[in-house]
Amino acid sequence: MMKALQYRRVGRAPEVVEIPKPEPGPGQVLVKVTAAGLCHSDLAVMGWPEDQFPYALPMTLGHEGVGTVAALGAGVTGVSEGEAVAVYGPWGCGGCHSCAEGKENCCPHAAGLGILPPGLGSPGALAEYVLVDSPRHLVPLHGLDPLQAAPLTDAGLTPYHAIRRSLPKLLPGSTAVVIGVGGLGHLAVQLLRALSPARVVALDVSKEKLGLAAEMGAHETLLSDGEAAARIRELTGGTGAEVVLDFVGAGTTLAVAAASVAVAGDVTVVGLGGGTLAVGFGGGLPFEVSACFPYWGSRTELMEVLELARQGHVSCHVEIFTLEQAPEAYERLHAGEINGRAVVLPHA
Repeated sequence: MMKALQYRRVGRAPEVVEIPKPEPGPGQVLVKVTAAGLCHSDLAVMGWPEDQFPYALPMTLGHEGVGTVAALGAGVTGVSEGEAVAVYGPWGCGGCHSCAEGKENCCPHAAGLGILPPGLGSPGALAEYVLVDSPRHLVPLHGLDPLQAAPLTDAGLTPYHAIRRSLPKLLPGSTAVVIGVGGLGHLAVQLLRALSPARVVALDVSKEKLGLAAEMGAHETLLSDGEAAARIRELTGGTGAEVVLDFVGAGTTLAVAAASVAVAGDVTVVGLGGGTLAVGFGGGLPFEVSACFPYWGSRTELMEVLELARQGHVSCHVEIFTLEQAPEAYERLHAGEINGRAVVLPHA
């Protein structure tokens, strides 16, 4: 048996329960979880009404996981028992063009085949052990601290993927805006500083989180309010920001993004705040603006994010919880009281 944090009934808080410890079948790998991150996406999932809930319950939560290889199923090669690994979350079919390129986040067949990410349909990493469907979904940590590595599997990977697609626009003299300095946003600030010469402007409703943004390297910090877009226009001489990354995704923040992006800029919506962005002529966006809604990133991008962390270019501000404290951590996350990323140690 093992302990796990499960979402058991729609509308109820998740619970720590005892469930059977899984055994790896052919091609599978059992990982002993050393650290697992908590994400706003989990709150969004647990906020869906029963008639729209797409997953089978009970469901073990946690899509940001790292650990050590505990057991190998028949036929598994390429990893060894005791090896420290990160779990790549957006599992694909493994055989299509996108998967062959390592872009399993873009696999067009996963949904139809019933392939679901850990913690988002499949049993997740908020447990003492997690079963991984293939060794290709494991990336070696090579000495990286598990506390740092766990959030990077999503909170680091997703902004890295988003920023990489906009790098051609982040030239000297350009401006990038980060809306929401939470788990993903505070890493986005660091990634922008590490990858580009752009001026980084961070927005949040919390002065404490703006302080974290400044500590992480933001050149400017602004309260996210009704005057934010005008202040960004002022900072950019009236032209607006070449790239706006919205890690909230609410109607109010998307309005700021639309009002502050430059002609031919990028608006990238990462947050699941339930807002919508009008796109098209007369929709409120400047000409030639591109809108994107990224989903995680590729396996090779995860390798690159972990390497940036090993080199000291990015670090995650974490608050640590035990598995028994995880329900409380979700409550604090929902209340906006987590500064950085909440990380659970299942064996603490």
